[in-house]
Amino acid sequence: MRRPFVLTPRPHHRPRRGTPLRALAAVPVLALVVTACGSSAGDDAAAEADTITLATHDSWAMPEEVLDAFRDETGIEVVVQPQGDAGTLTNKLVLTRDNPLADGVYGIDNTFGSRAVDEGVLAPYDAALPEEAEQYRLPGGERELTPVDFGDVCVNYDRTWFEEEGLEPPRSLDDLLDPAYADLFVTPGAATSSPGLAFLLATVAAEGDDWPAYWEALVDNGAKVTAGWSDAYEVDFTAGGGGGDRPLVLSYSSSPPFTVPEGGDEPTTAALLDTCYRQVEYAGVLEGAANPEGMQQLIDFMVGEQFQEALPDNMYVYPVTDVALPEAWAEHAPTAETPYAVDPAEVAANREGWVREWRDLVSR
Repeated sequence: MRRPFVLTPRPHHRPRRGTPLRALAAVPVLALVVTACGSSAGDDAAAEADTITLATHDSWAMPEEVLDAFRDETGIEVVVQPQGDAGTLTNKLVLTRDNPLADGVYGIDNTFGSRAVDEGVLAPYDAALPEEAEQYRLPGGERELTPVDFGDVCVNYDRTWFEEEGLEPPRSLDDLLDPAYADLFVTPGAATSSPGLAFLLATVAAEGDDWPAYWEALVDNGAKVTAGWSDAYEVDFTAGGGGGDRPLVLSYSSSPPFTVPEGGDEPTTAALLDTCYRQVEYAGVLEGAANPEGMQQLIDFMVGEQFQEALPDNMYVYPVTDVALPEAWAEHAPTAETPYAVDPAEVAANREGWVREWRDLVSR
């Protein structure tokens, strides 16, 4: 998906986050692993059956009481092992597929999902999903990954700055090329950030084969590229708390609720919903897992009401099921009606080449 904001920073992957869906590191919430004393084969097997290891991106921030509820329901303890951002997580799973590092994974997003499936690191599991969540499955009928949450990566703007300057904010990707917004936009990079990659994909979706020309014009108009989301939002963004000088930043449509000042009722920022790229985050069982049945139960729990309701306030992503959103989200964090999208198979085939060309464009 993950994470990123002024009042309650989100450790985004990622963005999310994932950043997030799926950019900041989070302090992982680790469930305690309880094993029986003794060293008999029977004891070891029992301990293994009562424990699962979950590989995640670094934006995992689900509270301990949620995993405690899963343990109380199933008798299974969960050990969470953060493995980096969504891309790093996927790479590690590919490299360790012959000796899987966990029983399952959470946090692979739709920019990397096809690669994980094609590399054979996942075991099929056709989790039961409510009808409203079916739209978030990977295209192609694969059942190795189950959608858990989504986030819209969008340009955000500092409402206060634009009001004080008497300047209308941009509305579209094309508007970012207008000289009126020269030197005002900052974005994390596509080579080092999950939301940055999502923004690159948004420009690919919008411009087709002409996306390099768009980026040349964007750089010529003074766009700044940073290593990660936290640098862009918390340092360079004027509303990020770091005294920055850029009132346009790449973040999430879920960012504005976290800029409502204490005692206020309106956020100081807003998302440009015509600039968004949708990230979907998935969970899956790893091929060769020691406890695949336990991971299947966790996936079922993840698409259940308690886990889904906990996502917005803790992971800063939208649930894929129709659970109630926090009041501030319902009011100040609308999702994009027509987000940009690139077919996951096309992303898998072209991602590395696109990122290489993008890197050349922004470093010239």
